[in-house]
Parts: sequence; structure tokens; C-alpha cells
Amino acid sequence: MESPFKPEILKGKVALLTGGASGIGFEISTQFGKHGASIAIMGRRKSVVDSAVSSLQSLGIPAVGFPGDVRNQADAKRVVESTVAHYGKLDILVNAAAGNFLVSPEDLSPNGFRTVVDIDAVGTFTMCHEAVNYLKKGGPGRSSDESGGMILNISATLHYTAAWYQIHVNAAKAAVDAITRNLALEWGTDYDIRVNGIAPGPIGDTPGMRKLGPDEIETNREYMPLFKLGEKWDIAIAALYLASSAGKYVNGMTLIVDGGLWLSRPRHMPKDEVKRLSRIVEKKARAAPVGVPSSKL
Repeated sequence: MESPFKPEILKGKVALLTGGASGIGFEISTQFGKHGASIAIMGRRKSVVDSAVSSLQSLGIPAVGFPGDVRNQADAKRVVESTVAHYGKLDILVNAAAGNFLVSPEDLSPNGFRTVVDIDAVGTFTMCHEAVNYLKKGGPGRSSDESGGMILNISATLHYTAAWYQIHVNAAKAAVDAITRNLALEWGTDYDIRVNGIAPGPIGDTPGMRKLGPDEIETNREYMPLFKLGEKWDIAIAALYLASSAGKYVNGMTLIVDGGLWLSRPRHMPKDEVKRLSRIVEKKARAAPVGVPSSKL
């Protein structure tokens, strides 16, 4: 799809993306690059990272990749420093690395729970912690009159209520949202760094959808207000908005991009039945003697 933004809105910016080699993360990498940013990708699988870098470079996008695990502080430090050494600075950090699988709470081991929390929540904080000195106003590679950088954390909507077989992810993403708000408050005040998030809904053709059962999502399409799955492009364009000057006054916000799905509930009754019952209730109300309690109608 054609971008609604000018191709130079991120010109001169350097973006480091964890999980930026596949799925939503790779689409954000691509769109950031198409709009002027230089890209660094961090991922656990070197072959996947190298393939993503080659794909970006084939589009004329400056790109480099570094293998590393966000759970490892030494890896996080090395990748952040390597990105700055390669490009001279860091403007945008996108935390898109995540872990997920379907499991009942009673079948989930504490180690499995910890693994997802470590990747999503602890990993997000670790990357932020290692990047802050480069993102802050006046940091290395940043002119004294240049504003601070931006952090974007990829979250979810499942923990806003609850979700079957996702207790580990819900706990992790609730922590990610809290990290987003707290860093927006503290680092926005102290360092002029904006910190925001995006909570995607079900996005087609992603590793997450393949793991979590696209057939079941399609079966329940009646519950989806826009009656369709989202696209990776939808999330990447939202990320562009938050990373660009268009979002310069947005801080501490996790933007829900799910077509309104998180608001949805099963329909209690068909529309025609609602109309019929409404007419019956109105007739009873008009026919009731004045002063008769509604409980007696």
C-alpha cells in the first residue's frame, strides 16, 4: 500500500530494532528505511538477521545486523554500542522482540513463564537501559540543540481484559506498558526522550498468527468490528507516525491498532430482536399508571 507520509520524514535518523528481522518488526524496519532512516537489526538467529539485512539493502536502505539476545545485558550493550559505532548515533529504539505460545496456566512451567517475561519485559527494559545515554538530549552523536530520541515498545491488547492460554504473555505485556509509561514520565522529564508503545491486534501473515491459530480467528470474525485481520503495514505506519515529527507531542501512550477488536463482545441478540423487545418495553412503559414502580411492570 502507498504510504501517506513523505519519503523523507525519518531522513537522517538511525533506528535500532530488536525482533526487526521478521514479522511486524521487519515491516517496521522496511517502512522506517523507505522513509529515510538507517536501520540496525538485532536478533537471536544470525541467518535470519543476515537475510533481513540483505532484503533491506536490496531496496537501497542502509542496514546492518547484529546477532544478540535481549535477555543478555552484555549482548544489549554490545549491539547498542555497535550501532552507534557504525552510524555515529542512535535516534530510535524499537523493542519488538517477543516470545509466545499457547498453554494452560496449569501446564505452564515457571521456567516457561519466566522465559516470556524475560524476553518481552526484562528484555525491553534492558535495551532501554543500554540505549538511554545515546538517546538522551545532548548524548553522543547528538548536537546540543537536538531533541532527545524515541523509544517504541511493541505490546498487545490481551491483558486489557484476559485471554485464554496467554497468562505468561499478558503478564509480560502488562509490564511492558508500565515500562512505557514510567520511562515516558522520567526520561521525558530528565532527558527529552519520548517513550510510546503500539498494541497490535491480530495481524495476518505473521509468526504470531501462525502460532496462535488463524483458523480460530477467522471463525470468530463476527466479533471483529472491522470484520478483518490487520496487516503488518498497519502497525508499521502507526510506528512511523509515532517516530516522526507528527508524533512529537505524544509521550507515554500505547496506541491500540486492532480495528477495535479489544472493545468487542459477542452480540447478545440479533438487531431485529433488539428492535422488537424495545418496542414491547416502550409500550409497557407508556401503559403503566403514574407512580407504579418499574419493578411492577
